[in-house]
Amino acid sequence: MTRHDIWRLSATELTALTRTGEISAEAAVQSSLDRMKASNPSLNAVVEDLSSEALERARGLDKARAAGAAPGPLQGVPVTIKVNVDQTGHATTNGVTALKDLIAPADAPVVENLHKAGAVVIGRTNTPEFSFRADTDNPLHGRTHNPWGKHISPGGSSGGAGAAVMAGIGALGHGNDIGGSLRFPAAANGAVTVKPGLGRVPAWNPSQKAERGMLAQSMSVQGLITRSAADLHLAMPAMIAPDPRDPFHVPLPWRGEDLEEPIKVAFTRNTHGYDLHPEVEAALLTARDALSDAGYVVEEVEPPNVFDAGRTGYRALMGEVYAMMKQDVDAAGSQTVRDIFEVYFQEFPPFAGTELLQMMAKRSHYAREWSLFLEDYPLVLTPFLPQPFFKPDRDTEGAEGVHEVLGCAVYSYAMNFIGLPAACVPSHLAQLEKGPQPINVQIVSRRWREDLAVDAAAAIETRVGPMHQALWELMEARD
Repeated sequence: MTRHDIWRLSATELTALTRTGEISAEAAVQSSLDRMKASNPSLNAVVEDLSSEALERARGLDKARAAGAAPGPLQGVPVTIKVNVDQTGHATTNGVTALKDLIAPADAPVVENLHKAGAVVIGRTNTPEFSFRADTDNPLHGRTHNPWGKHISPGGSSGGAGAAVMAGIGALGHGNDIGGSLRFPAAANGAVTVKPGLGRVPAWNPSQKAERGMLAQSMSVQGLITRSAADLHLAMPAMIAPDPRDPFHVPLPWRGEDLEEPIKVAFTRNTHGYDLHPEVEAALLTARDALSDAGYVVEEVEPPNVFDAGRTGYRALMGEVYAMMKQDVDAAGSQTVRDIFEVYFQEFPPFAGTELLQMMAKRSHYAREWSLFLEDYPLVLTPFLPQPFFKPDRDTEGAEGVHEVLGCAVYSYAMNFIGLPAACVPSHLAQLEKGPQPINVQIVSRRWREDLAVDAAAAIETRVGPMHQALWELMEARD
């Protein structure tokens, strides 16, 4: 294999070679940097190029291995880090011009854990202002484009990570998710991810000057966007390594105990009043059949009311945002993001005062309902969005735009509110008027059982095939 082809390898394929020394960490990193140089100018997914320090770190890994040091599980794997997480010596901009000089004094736990596992950070990826849009654009770094075409949003807020990974810029892309910010980019770009459950991956930014609100703490999680489910199984054990700076981290192994087989999967097509697009239904049916063929028992049955849980949770989050964050958005945000937030508050009228406290308390009710349901059905296959992914800047088009982008995404943010793991995997390549477009589905799993959701994603992936191959063919044809 030539250096020019190494970037095509998954993290799982790559580590089989870097850990034995068949491919050096330096060669692996250089190949991804070459790919970044070729592809990123048209995407603007990576907004800070870390080539020099990446190559220096890769050479250090190679020297250590040659001297007898045991290679890490992610030896030489090129990764990207989202610009809203601290990385020593780099600005944690969060897509905000006023934060362009906020230099991180130390690594966040996720960065430290990836480093300890032998991964190499090759760049930092784009996010919308305050990481609070399902699209990725900001005045500081500009717009990120979807590698499938500029007619599709790259998703957000981890839009840079999703676009980079699927374009072949690094095998792993770090992201985070408070209402869908891992799963939106995965769905937009045809990538694979799992939103971990509450407390699974340690989180904290050494640069932060105050603690986040309680709902932000309980709904936001750190994770990875990949091109394959196998890469999640490879990399997530490193991500969940404990860090004392997160006092609420849950120190459980990645793999839980084996369940009695066959595992039952609840399957729903209910989009709670929103139109279910035929291509989304096709994706759901393909995923259902794939799981059935893989030995799961799939039953079409309604889970607890996700619409009520999702809308209640997001209205509560908006209550906290209105009280604790609106002042910062008004002071440092662009007119575009200020306008979007005003429509957010219309779409999700913020709870306040006693009612906010009551709705925060009701979170346990929803979580309990789901925990009981998941005793019978350890997995739930759901739509992610009821329609194919939306166009760029759709959320700037007033109430109708925000309603299409976020209002209908109840299956997404409901899982943040109740803290359950949720994988997102492509199961269909739709041939739409403007071109091919991936369609993802969501798989919810029992608390602390991200591994079950990723196993199911892998079964779907086996049936459908890798989505990135079709994308790379499309990109090469355009070039």
